[in-house]
Amino acid sequence: MKQVLPLLVTLMVICVLSCKQGQQPDKRLTKASKNYQNGWAYVHLEGSPSVIGYQHGYLLAGAIDTAIQSVSFYLNHETKKDWAFYRSCAGSFLWNKLDREYKDEINGIVEGLHAQHLNYDSLDITAFNAFEELGYYYVPLLMNKEHPGSGDNKAPGNCSAFIATGSFTKDGKIVIGHNNWTEYIYGQHWNVIADIVPEKGNHILMDCMPGFIHSGDDFLITANGILITETTITQFKGFNTAAVPEFMRARKAAQYSNSIDDVIKIFTTDNNGGYANDWLIGDTKTNEVAKLELGLKDYRVWRSKDTAIIGSNFPSDPKLIKEETTFDVHNATTSPNTRKKRMEQLVTDLKGKLDIETGKVLEADHYDVLQNKNANNRCVVCGHIDEDSLGCKEWDNAPYYPMGAVQAKLTTADLAKDMKIWARMGHPCGADFIGEKFYTAHPEYRWQEKYLKDMKAHPWTLFESLKQETAAH
Repeated sequence: MKQVLPLLVTLMVICVLSCKQGQQPDKRLTKASKNYQNGWAYVHLEGSPSVIGYQHGYLLAGAIDTAIQSVSFYLNHETKKDWAFYRSCAGSFLWNKLDREYKDEINGIVEGLHAQHLNYDSLDITAFNAFEELGYYYVPLLMNKEHPGSGDNKAPGNCSAFIATGSFTKDGKIVIGHNNWTEYIYGQHWNVIADIVPEKGNHILMDCMPGFIHSGDDFLITANGILITETTITQFKGFNTAAVPEFMRARKAAQYSNSIDDVIKIFTTDNNGGYANDWLIGDTKTNEVAKLELGLKDYRVWRSKDTAIIGSNFPSDPKLIKEETTFDVHNATTSPNTRKKRMEQLVTDLKGKLDIETGKVLEADHYDVLQNKNANNRCVVCGHIDEDSLGCKEWDNAPYYPMGAVQAKLTTADLAKDMKIWARMGHPCGADFIGEKFYTAHPEYRWQEKYLKDMKAHPWTLFESLKQETAAH
């Protein structure tokens, strides 16, 4: 009997392995692939909306699960609204505003998750895609209705970015760069490079969070020469639940625009005001770049074939500033204004030299114009609010709040033509965030420890689109 039991166990294992090996892979995964490199998860997704969604949900299931858990945990703590509230928002005023193809893609993600034994539904994925506009625009709107002023300073202050062309770049063609500022607890999950070949519209290469149908932070290029990034408008106030979610307009602008005018039209049509941004847009076909400053009621466009446009979360249009923000353009100590001054200096000093290598230097810059020296704080292009004794009042960040630059991306017109981008996960300067060291110094933030451990910096890495004919699961 002692010899029979080990034999039975061995036979059972062989049977299980044989059954698994005998399973036919889902045909929807045939053209999809995934690999990991230097902190990034690269996925190639190709097909109809539902197929792209299934590939996404299946290949990134574990990462989607972890990201949703960290976001829902964080929102519950900071906005005092649980995940059921955000799901209810998705059901009551977001889902019915989505085009059929994006509903199909979200349902595909859900089906892929179910295939990996994760029990999420379309409301979870919709709420997750919209968490920035719900948590930082809709919830503050509700707060201000109940107690005027209580929802101020909630709009996120995310990102440093630039787009340049003409005499400002080394080859006279477009260069575009962006680093993502956000809370480390979920910013660490903004680590997907998605190579999307949809059934209709443009081939897209973008960074995103796992489970997003849009970039979210935003940085993307398309096969027809459209380049898009953004920085948010600090201290913005406004949201319209009856209009189209920002996350769908962002994806649609990427997928269906063939010009700067197309991008502007899609963003401004039925705009809900969520995630109000200064959008930096380029078209490599014309070598023109533009800035679309988009609020809820107001928007304005600047465009040129010889300029460098920077973004650091400051609004520019006087009408929008007056009507839709509480932003103080004269306060030289704020993060948006100090970075604006520094980035204007940098693009002037680098005029005629901007390319990938100088762009990497710009995105990692640590010079504080208030102190006239290098520093790690809210005032530098590569932000480290977790090391700032003042925090960032204009974003409602207390001293040493664990927030700042979590990754960076760059490309040029020539690289974009071949669907290539450079990306760096972690602080663009290369510094690591070490959780235990931070929590020992700042125990008031140890509540985040469950989902925020370490955020290591990885090297700059060149990513390119996987050719359609070589894509394989």
